[in-house]
Amino acid sequence: MVDYHAANNQPSAGGVQTYMEQENDWDRDLLLDPAWEKQQRKTFTAWCNSHLRKAGTQIENIEEDFRDGLKLMLLLEVISGERLAKPERGKMRVHKINNVNKALDFIASKGVKLVSIGAEEIVDGNAKMTLGMIWTIILRFAIQDISVEETSAKEGLLLWCQRKTAPYKNVNVQNFHISWKDGLAFNALIHRHRPDLIDYDSLRKHISSLVAEKHLDIPKMLDAEDIVNTARPDEKAIMTYVSSFYHAFSGAQKLLEWIRRTIPWLENRTQEKTVNEMQAKQEDFRDYRCVHKPPKVQEKCQLEISFNTLQTKLRLSNRPAFMPSEGRMVSDINGAWHTLEGAEKGYEEWILSEIRRLERLEHLAEKFHQKAAIHQSWTDGKEAMLTQKDYETSTLSEVKALLRKHEAFESDLAAHQDRVEQIAAIAQELNELDYYDSASVNACCQKICDQWDVLGALTQSRKESLERTEKQLESIDELYLEYAKRAAPFNNWMEGAMEDLQDMFIVHNIEEIQGLITAHEQFKSTLSEANKEREAIQAIQAEVQKIAQSNGIKLSGGNPYTTITPESIDSKWEKAMAMVPQRDAALQEELNKQNSNDSLRATFATQANTVGAYIQAKMEEIGRISIEMNGTLEDQLTSLKDYQKNIMSYMPEINKLEGYHQLIQEALIFDNQYTAYTMEHLRVGWEQLLTTIARTINEVENQILTRDAKGISQEQLYEYRASFNHFDKEFKACLISLGYDGDGEFARIMGIVDPNGSGAVTFQAFIDFMSRETTDTDTADQVIASFKILAGDKNFITAEELRRELPPDQAEYCIARMAPYTGPDGAPGALDYMSFSTALYGESDL
Repeated sequence: MVDYHAANNQPSAGGVQTYMEQENDWDRDLLLDPAWEKQQRKTFTAWCNSHLRKAGTQIENIEEDFRDGLKLMLLLEVISGERLAKPERGKMRVHKINNVNKALDFIASKGVKLVSIGAEEIVDGNAKMTLGMIWTIILRFAIQDISVEETSAKEGLLLWCQRKTAPYKNVNVQNFHISWKDGLAFNALIHRHRPDLIDYDSLRKHISSLVAEKHLDIPKMLDAEDIVNTARPDEKAIMTYVSSFYHAFSGAQKLLEWIRRTIPWLENRTQEKTVNEMQAKQEDFRDYRCVHKPPKVQEKCQLEISFNTLQTKLRLSNRPAFMPSEGRMVSDINGAWHTLEGAEKGYEEWILSEIRRLERLEHLAEKFHQKAAIHQSWTDGKEAMLTQKDYETSTLSEVKALLRKHEAFESDLAAHQDRVEQIAAIAQELNELDYYDSASVNACCQKICDQWDVLGALTQSRKESLERTEKQLESIDELYLEYAKRAAPFNNWMEGAMEDLQDMFIVHNIEEIQGLITAHEQFKSTLSEANKEREAIQAIQAEVQKIAQSNGIKLSGGNPYTTITPESIDSKWEKAMAMVPQRDAALQEELNKQNSNDSLRATFATQANTVGAYIQAKMEEIGRISIEMNGTLEDQLTSLKDYQKNIMSYMPEINKLEGYHQLIQEALIFDNQYTAYTMEHLRVGWEQLLTTIARTINEVENQILTRDAKGISQEQLYEYRASFNHFDKEFKACLISLGYDGDGEFARIMGIVDPNGSGAVTFQAFIDFMSRETTDTDTADQVIASFKILAGDKNFITAEELRRELPPDQAEYCIARMAPYTGPDGAPGALDYMSFSTALYGESDL
């Protein structure tokens, strides 16, 4: 973990001595001056709260609130930027003592030698010891890093005050008690850095603590009476308060120093050896981005705001621009910040690329060492075998046997050529990827290659020696030779099979694991033939034994053509067969994992499809309900609200889907072929459904208000709704059906119901219009007159005439609602348009 608080966390030279001297003031047998103790309580409490409020808490009583150690540990975490050991949450005394001890141990780890302060006294609420402990913390984390020209912390703070207040009259800072009694030194510090906040020349003697608290975020630690009414103010209280001024005015320098300390760390490209080490760097970087940088971003923003505000106020007051050292640093900080962000981006990209590289390297290195070990195991004793001169004293038949054995070895040697080339290729790739242990890899690879060249040369030399004596050799044991030739490649096949059975795999979906399972099943399908080959090889050895027994031959030693024995073949075969179910289990485990992921997809998809269909169906249903509602408006409103409750009862299904979605996310599943719905689409659909229901309820409520306000009958509302719903897409046709005719009349009505010219007419606007029309004009007579024109001045109209003169949907609407005409001048199929028109406007019953 990189230490971003190095300036605050490293003990200075002689640091222990300094703290021991300070602690002498806190001898447990001495008593504090009551006025000083009061000042310390107020100052130290305000100082602690200025940091604890960053964590959303504070203290009221300094010796009581630190007794359980919890807020004490939190205070240390806030001011140090580090994590302490996990606190104990129990209420027993032992838990409190343990928490306080953790805090004291942390303080001691920062080079502070605590004298006469124990956890038991803090837990017991010993005020003197508690104040002593807080003073030690203030010294370590607020004052220690203040040094000017290699002075001590106290001298450095005093020298800083003297330099800052030197130009001011009536201010002579020589100590941290009497020199601050009249308050002018505090005012001088404020005016020196923020001349816009106070008019120093017109000041009366007092501490501008309100100005410091309001504009500089310096907590009010002392009041004027705390200092004025005391013959000699408490030095520790004054130092604590003054240090807050120092840190408030030195923020720019600290920020710039932090940036300059951080950039080299971000530009460091020191490569690590393992993935875990690089992941530790990645965790450090994440901690930096999430914990350490955000406060610095806020500091930078606040610095720029304060500086710009200061300059603006001075300019508006016709005062010269103020350029303190912090002001000059603004441009430096902006430039350094730009460099910092560029370094962040490069560092993050480098970490990711290094992790990928190291993952690949670790896999290759493991593969290299595995193959090298197998090869070394195979080459053991080969040089000794090739350099022996046993053929010089052998019989002719023995020399021929040696030659055959050598031929079998050459076959085995050729079979191992690919393995050596693989080892060399892996080593080359490790070098290209800059593997940290390339030297040992290269040494091992070079040893293998050199040994391989020696084996090749020795093999060739021995072959030549044997061939020179071959002419003198006549007998040969064909069965041994056949065994050797078949055993060598079979043995090599078994070794290759065992390598494949132990090979690692990484898959991401069912198709990939099924591909591996298919390949494994294909391999298993060859085992039967392989076993037949093994039995055939063993049968050759059995035949040798049979011939030897039949002819009384005593076999001396093993097979002269190979070192591969029937026992070794059986042993490797058993090992390979034992690996098969292990491979089955590993593949099945991975398949189960992928099936589980696929099951998560299917579960989510099933619920998503159900919810999606439900939402769509309910959206269509509410559309129909808004058109087909019957009963009084109050009944409709009650029905809609019951419907709304019914819809809300479906909420557990939505929550269930959210739960499935969370499992999907936790399993890192990013695709789902079983559904077209996404969680976001369904959330939007659900919200639209709830909104539509609420809007429909509101519309009915507005109809009730309109009905009550305008005195419209329930029957008229039904007719208005029927006409409006029927001619929903063609408002002009609706007006014609109600007796309005002509483009001018239509334009007049549209100006009333659609004053904004949106092209859409709401049912509420339609009701308002109709209520005015039925009140002010004889609308029913107008409609009768219109139908009379369509009927050719007859007192009735036929269905054929309606279908001929009106659009189909309007014609069918009228036909369905007109009563048969019963007058003496009627004709078959005649319809009574007069009763229809009067009923439409509430003048009679239809």
